[in-house]
Amino acid sequence: MQLKNVIIVHKAGHAQSAAYAADCARQLQALGAEVLLGPSGIKDNPYPVFLASLTQKIDLAVVLGGDGTALAAARHLAPAGIPILTVNVGGHLGFLTEPIEAFKDTEQVWQRLLDDRYAVQRRMMLQAYLLEGDRFKPEPASDRFLCLNEICIKPASVERMPTSLLEMEVDGEIVDQYHGDGLIVSTPTGSTCYNASANGPIIHAGMEAIAVTSICPLSLSTRPIVLPPASVIHIWPLGDVELLTKLWTDGVLATQVWPNQRICIRIADCQAKFIILRDRHSFYQTLHEKLHWEGTRIQYDNGNVN
Repeated sequence: MQLKNVIIVHKAGHAQSAAYAADCARQLQALGAEVLLGPSGIKDNPYPVFLASLTQKIDLAVVLGGDGTALAAARHLAPAGIPILTVNVGGHLGFLTEPIEAFKDTEQVWQRLLDDRYAVQRRMMLQAYLLEGDRFKPEPASDRFLCLNEICIKPASVERMPTSLLEMEVDGEIVDQYHGDGLIVSTPTGSTCYNASANGPIIHAGMEAIAVTSICPLSLSTRPIVLPPASVIHIWPLGDVELLTKLWTDGVLATQVWPNQRICIRIADCQAKFIILRDRHSFYQTLHEKLHWEGTRIQYDNGNVN
């Protein structure tokens, strides 16, 4: 890997993350890299400026924060094919980030990257956009919205907790109507997040599949469904007279859904590229650590019972 043009993003409002970012910038500049540095958060989005500022290809994005910071980076950088090195500095669960222990000796990290001593994990993403007009010949009504975790369709109101009635069509065939708090359309990466909280299936991150899970359904017969990655999903609200239905990507509000509009969701034409520094990177080990799955009565050490 070359390190000629690097962007560094830190978690907004987090002092340790900002300090790490400044140290990384100085080290990379000493190696001859052109560096752009900035915060990422609810009110801070440095990516449009970064992508427009550099006339040459960006070799690397260093993202220092938690899973939310990593998700924002994936949404903006995946279309450009930029590899992302995410490090858990100020995050909580850290499903998507390298542990900070792997980033203590940053000068060694840069040398590993220059020597191509790392792995790249590609993760499936979803894209969504609004359609309106004739059901069989609809016209696009929005820009494309990308997600790494999930697309969520649910109502929002400051006055009460509204429910929704959503109809879903897959590959031209009506599947069901969902009455409840909304629908989650998840990637394998997002299956351990909001989808899992809604009792959706956990899908191995190495797979390509789409999980659809109803949020607090008002019918006991409603169950999650896992779809092939090539599926084209259409979802639209029924009877939304108060115009409360909204489209969310990775927990961030994307757009309002207006009457006679439907949401089209399919696999994205880009993938998130995460750099892996750990010698051993196990999806199951991540589940053990983050979800506390490993038993408390019987402990194992290298496969042996203690």
